Amino acid sequence: MASFVVYSFRRVNMDKVKLEIVGLSYSQTQSGAYALILAESGGKRQLPIIIGGFEAQAIVIEHEKMTPTRPLTHDLFKSFANAFNFQIKEVVIYNLSEGIFYSKIVCEKDGFIAEIDARTSDAIAIGMRFNAPIYTFESILASAGLATDEEDTDDEKDLESEEETLIEQSYTNSTREELEAQLNEAIENEEYELASKIRDEIYRRFKK
Repeated sequence: MASFVVYSFRRVNMDKVKLEIVGLSYSQTQSGAYALILAESGGKRQLPIIIGGFEAQAIVIEHEKMTPTRPLTHDLFKSFANAFNFQIKEVVIYNLSEGIFYSKIVCEKDGFIAEIDARTSDAIAIGMRFNAPIYTFESILASAGLATDEEDTDDEKDLESEEETLIEQSYTNSTREELEAQLNEAIENEEYELASKIRDEIYRRFKK
């Protein structure tokens, strides 16, 4: 059960590190799971977090500004927050124990600040819907973060560019209705990377 307690800034905040979402892909270690890649803002370290398919879907849908046929649980939370007029200020990944990340959603209403304990995947999916920043602590990033190689990054960018070209060529003759049908099919099949590319193609061709 989630806990709701007064949030205290007694912990040292000087070592907080801001994170950005930079990628989401199939997990190479766990079947049916996804790897959410967070990167330190302005830095070279990345923090991979294994999440479930439902949370991956919620993150992709919000990141790509897709509209599900019915509100997801995280959208329901946002509607609840709006109805009772409280805001999500930030998401903090505050602990790592036995390979599990622990997070809190920091909320504010009428000057009262509180935190809600949550799974990291849920916290991020909810935080995205409020444009809330994501933070962790230097100790966690130093322990679980991975340094990126600039040469590998360039190679990845080249591969992404080639993939985008192939996507554009594949869907050049598709109508908007056909693309939207393919987009919905990709989401239903949990092919989130493909859904993202199809969504980009729709924006490129029809929403300039």
